[in-house]
Amino acid sequence: MARPLIISDCDEVLLHMIVPFGEWLEETQPVSFKLVGNDFGKAIRDKVSGEPVPPEEIWRLLGLFFDGEMHRQTPIAGAVHAMNTLKDHADVVILTNLTDRHNEPRRQQLLAHGLDLPVFTNQGPKGPALQAILEQYQPSHAVFIDDLAQHHGSAAEMVPHIDRLHLCGEPTLAPHITCGFEAGHAHARIDTWEHALPWLLSRI
Repeated sequence: MARPLIISDCDEVLLHMIVPFGEWLEETQPVSFKLVGNDFGKAIRDKVSGEPVPPEEIWRLLGLFFDGEMHRQTPIAGAVHAMNTLKDHADVVILTNLTDRHNEPRRQQLLAHGLDLPVFTNQGPKGPALQAILEQYQPSHAVFIDDLAQHHGSAAEMVPHIDRLHLCGEPTLAPHITCGFEAGHAHARIDTWEHALPWLLSRI
């Protein structure tokens, strides 16, 4: 008999990312990091000139972080307990926007924090990846969790029948991002696992 399926993002949903990434940049790179609102493109600046670094340099730095600094990431409060509770009632998988070479490191990273979960890596909008996961698992019902409104938009377009929870567990970022619920693409916006877990259990 088919089980329900939870498909969850990782960064800023299960693990803090932006804060340890910024700390690593300040400690080891010739750039400064200051996120004002949600304008990531202007957050990383050359320490000498003060100019924002170009997009290709942002991607290079992100690659370096995920290549060697993922150990700096720590769980968001309540995330590990919530995921393991949900595993008692549903299949739970991770859909993370990282390159495929980071799939196994991400799985091992989560395992070290007590989360033994399958990991799917993706680049770009998540709607097509969600569709492929649903075809693989054939769940009785599915719920998607992500911190970025655009991914809920992609999900609403391609797999509109699944429930969608917009959750951003990073308090320095949460107030500034576009809300998928307000945009009409998510069914709820809940930024703490204490309150998200009951909602999720009620949907499956």
